[in-house]
Amino acid sequence: MEMDLKNKTALVTGSTKGIGRAIAIELAREGVNVLINGRNYEEVERTVDQIKTDFPATSPQNATADLVDSQQREALFANFPEVDIVINNVGKYEIMQYDDVSDEIWETYFRTNVLAANGLCKFYLPKLLKKDYGRIIFIASEEAVMPSGLMPQYGMTKSMLLSLSKSLSKLTKGTEVTVNTIMPGPTLSENVQQIIEGMYPDEKMAFSEKEKSFVTANLPHSEIERFIRPSEIGRLAAFVCSPYASALKGSPIRMDGGLVPTIF
Repeated sequence: MEMDLKNKTALVTGSTKGIGRAIAIELAREGVNVLINGRNYEEVERTVDQIKTDFPATSPQNATADLVDSQQREALFANFPEVDIVINNVGKYEIMQYDDVSDEIWETYFRTNVLAANGLCKFYLPKLLKKDYGRIIFIASEEAVMPSGLMPQYGMTKSMLLSLSKSLSKLTKGTEVTVNTIMPGPTLSENVQQIIEGMYPDEKMAFSEKEKSFVTANLPHSEIERFIRPSEIGRLAAFVCSPYASALKGSPIRMDGGLVPTIF
């Protein structure tokens, strides 16, 4: 499906790996000029070069910055003052027991997963409203609505993103700007694949078998009985960015493979 996104500019945070990279690739496939973001300049540059090779009609750019650092955010704003799309994907996660989550860890997660994204919105949203067009997407998680208890510090921040998205969407009333949240379920990032390979070291066992064994044991409510592929999230994000999704306003959009058992 042609998404009618050619020549738009999108900032995709945390886009050298996983879901962020997949979203950047799918947007570039639609003709979007993507700003690739990460903290490591060389990793960002490799991703930019790959997208240039695969999608030569687009103009990806290096937007290296640690978005938790307000000074680096300001430098990014100076370099890229105008965008059409903001994908707030950057974040951190880790399985932790509640008793082990110190005040410093709570604050780190809040700054990384919420305040960094909010900082981008405070800068870019007024500009999008002024030109009466734009898309902001937060990448949350099924943990936002179905906390497992394994990552309380992470789930808290993802729930916050749902609230922030809804609040900001109220500011877009009557405009062609939208603010929405995508909630992926367990997704096969590079890190997740390495973990599964390490859990099942038998080289004769195909990865699909390892994946099925892991999901059966650890994600029994999954209806797809596999991990979601980052490209699937990428295609969904491309649609939400498109003019065809203009009626999605402040919406929590679930792609969890049936993991969440509730209607809403």
